[in-house]
Amino acid sequence: MLSRHEDPIAAIATAPGRGAVGIVRVSARQDLGPLMAAVCGRVLQPRHATYLPLRDADGQPIDHGLALYFPAPHSYTGEHVLELQAHGGPVVLQLLLARCLAVGEGIGLRLAEPGEFTQRAFLNDKLDLAQAEAVSDLIDASTEAAARSASRSLSGAFSHEIDTLRDRIVHLRMLVEATLDFPEEEIDFLEKADARGQLERLISAVDEVLDRAKQGALLREGIRVVLAGQPNVGKSSLLNALAGAELAIVTPIPGTTRDKVQQTIQIEGVPLHVIDTAGLREATDEVERIGISRSWSEIEQADAVIFLHDLTRLGQPDYDAGDAEIAQRLLGADPRQQARVLHVYNKADAAAPAPAPLAADALQLSAATGAGLGGLRQALLQRAGWHASPEGVFIARTRHVQALRRTREHLLLAQAQGQSADAALDLLAEELRLAHNALGEITGAFSADDLLGEIFSRFCIGK
Repeated sequence: MLSRHEDPIAAIATAPGRGAVGIVRVSARQDLGPLMAAVCGRVLQPRHATYLPLRDADGQPIDHGLALYFPAPHSYTGEHVLELQAHGGPVVLQLLLARCLAVGEGIGLRLAEPGEFTQRAFLNDKLDLAQAEAVSDLIDASTEAAARSASRSLSGAFSHEIDTLRDRIVHLRMLVEATLDFPEEEIDFLEKADARGQLERLISAVDEVLDRAKQGALLREGIRVVLAGQPNVGKSSLLNALAGAELAIVTPIPGTTRDKVQQTIQIEGVPLHVIDTAGLREATDEVERIGISRSWSEIEQADAVIFLHDLTRLGQPDYDAGDAEIAQRLLGADPRQQARVLHVYNKADAAAPAPAPLAADALQLSAATGAGLGGLRQALLQRAGWHASPEGVFIARTRHVQALRRTREHLLLAQAQGQSADAALDLLAEELRLAHNALGEITGAFSADDLLGEIFSRFCIGK
């Protein structure tokens, strides 16, 4: 995509389907005067909406609508941009797009690829990479908190945090590089500049931004929660209770759920992708065997697993043996798996007191009455690591979190070099350089073309 970034482009910028209004957008470095004259019948006044007939090759109106012209560099892409707003029927918009492409054939006008308008904005320094990604995140936001956080990132809040960290790293790099040029002054120079104190405070600042980025990643991506347990423990009832709708079939017949049922809910603005799975037991037929196999596959991919138990059946030998078998496979030999497993005991409304003490972090609830659901929701947020106020969070992606983690790792290595009795300042300088580069990946200061292609290819066409 990057090799064609000087081509003039055009696309329908509104969602497919019928609507009240649809937009055809054109962006080009070349003069758009001939295209405006052919389609609009006149050259438009910059940044003024003009109501007029949008004409075909014979001069007949395709539709009547608004035309807006934004001359470079004062446009979304930084190039000359023409937007034609017509009625939102797919045929009308396709006719308008075809007309623009035909008129623009002489200047090489072509269909835009996904995300190419926003890519132009990035390449022309209208947005940095984090802001460009926030455009897509704002469009895709599934909760109000995610939308507000994406808007905050689009306005530059996240980029400002990153730029501040970058400036502090640059200052430290300057001190160390200057010291390398004058080695006889190295101890006094660095001590007088409080280089060690600056580095320590910088690491603390990175930790703070990293924590907020993790919260933003949760708002964007949510957490994948799988309901697991034996048949008839109430998994489908719990999914329905959490979703507030009858999504899954609930019957007393074991093995009712044969395939996964998924619903996205939100808790304090954090999306939770809750998945109900087939009851885990020895399969009675081929269909159930496939369903159980899919259940284990979902469990392996989950961020959190609700291991659901039936309080009314505790103490029954067959039931306890089934739970023990599931627990052994669920937790495996890795004790770290315990961190994502939440033990929940259902049917508290119909059960006698538990015959044995439950685990310290276990929850009791009733999916039938809703008692205890609030505690489960908060426990899920805690397992996900959510603790920030949405108003203080900027949207972030997994790659942002990973880049900040690499930045922190290099700064810690730099700190270790600085504290060593035989400190090697050239190694200290190298770690600071690597930290600087890792941080630059977030805003696009240091980004390979293949990374940019991957990011923008996930945008919708016309944006």
